[in-house]
Amino acid sequence: MLQSGTEVAITCVTPIDGYRLRIRFNDGQITEVDFEPFLQASKHPEIRKFLDAELFYSYRIEWGNLVWGDYDLCFPLESLYENSLVETHLQAVAEEHPQYG
Repeated sequence: MLQSGTEVAITCVTPIDGYRLRIRFNDGQITEVDFEPFLQASKHPEIRKFLDAELFYSYRIEWGNLVWGDYDLCFPLESLYENSLVETHLQAVAEEHPQYG
């Protein structure tokens, strides 16, 4: 569990298979995250587009964060650290207001 006040950053991301990535953090934590359930559960086309494997694997590390496109898709570091991808408030807003997605 990420301790309150702890600043972490992603240092390395390695594809495993499918939509699973191994994420290494600057404190030594390694987490394997399966993004497929999150992507499949989304109703928003701007999120679902990352089910295209080529697009999904176009991620990059920027300022210690894992991002896709022009921040088209990104997750709170705590969610990645704890492997707890759930529908976030921001996803819900994006789905209700497509102009933000």
